[in-house]
Amino acid sequence: MGQQYSHPQPGVRLKVIGPGLSRTGTASFSRALEILLDAPVYHGGTQAILGPESEIKAWLELLSQWPPQSPSAAAKSMAILRRITEGYAAITDAPSYGLVQELMTLYPDAKVICTVRDVESWEKSMDTIQSVMDFKFLRLALFLVPTSRLVPAFLQGLDRQWNHLFQNIPFPIRNHYNHHIKWLRENVPKERLVFFNVKDGWEPLCQVLDLPVPEGIPFPRINDSKAISDLTQREVRRGLQRWAFIIIIILGIILFYLRG
Repeated sequence: MGQQYSHPQPGVRLKVIGPGLSRTGTASFSRALEILLDAPVYHGGTQAILGPESEIKAWLELLSQWPPQSPSAAAKSMAILRRITEGYAAITDAPSYGLVQELMTLYPDAKVICTVRDVESWEKSMDTIQSVMDFKFLRLALFLVPTSRLVPAFLQGLDRQWNHLFQNIPFPIRNHYNHHIKWLRENVPKERLVFFNVKDGWEPLCQVLDLPVPEGIPFPRINDSKAISDLTQREVRRGLQRWAFIIIIILGIILFYLRG
């Protein structure tokens, strides 16, 4: 999250499924894949929030019926997911970490590369992010901002997805992380699954993708936490400015009539 919206490129087919949980370096990983694959990468949060409103609406429709309860609902979800991912070389972050089975079905040749991180530092990072997610405040503050007005519903959809994925896994949240890694090991064919720590830089990632290390280009280091904070503050500021403008107009009208 916090990067620029990545536009789909006709003819590009998904080569990498990135099921790493949020706060495992997914933004840095996404940028690295863009460089290596020379194609757009779908970083979930960034695309949904910074893209056209149709983007986040598509995710809301998919998440509202996930997991699907009938064959027709499953087919509809797959159609939405196919439409979302068309023109991208990879997909990372939420909500795709909960859609691995669907993505593997759609793209049977894609590698599954999961970003990992020290579980204790990941847990602290997740606690910090979750502590600032006030859905009621965000819903009010962003109500007047196009696209961003749907962000609270999107975040709540991600929250429901998370609760379903880990409904039988007790807290602390590190247990969710460990369960996710275990699930991947048990459900993704060994020849398709790779675990990758962004701290290791280009070499292991290039080896997996059978690509040369980019010359003279440092491995991307994007601070996810700062990016999320900056984006949230920017959008909330836009929303509050619009509310302030409306309030000033209303007060002006009231004063005009009172003086009249």
